[in-house]
Amino acid sequence: MNTKYKTVYLQKEMIATQVIIAFTVGGLICVLGQVLIDKTSLTPARILTAFVVLGVALTAVGLYEPLVKFAGAGATVPISGFGYLMANGVREAVSKDGALGILTGALTASAAGIGAAVVFSVIASFCARSGDKS
Repeated sequence: MNTKYKTVYLQKEMIATQVIIAFTVGGLICVLGQVLIDKTSLTPARILTAFVVLGVALTAVGLYEPLVKFAGAGATVPISGFGYLMANGVREAVSKDGALGILTGALTASAAGIGAAVVFSVIASFCARSGDKS
């Protein structure tokens, strides 16, 4: 087999492995959330908040970064990844701007995601009809 084709084959195999790992880790995080919804009296809003805080806390103690390196999007796409993103934004802003970074870092790091959520929510509101829930 030609080395060029062998390299391409190995790259495709690595990508497939990364996709499987990301899907598995992200799925396990979602399963944990679903179990919390089904088996506890916690509201979805409290579970959402807990996942964000857990992402921040695990980032602060250095446990979330290895998970992100291992799982990639499987760890950054779920809501706990939002906490990871905010914690990293604060860390970078504090090292650059000092104490002011505590206030600006999280919003600067997550501005694109928040902006996209707002824009797509507005688009969805134009596509859907509101009505009574009965």
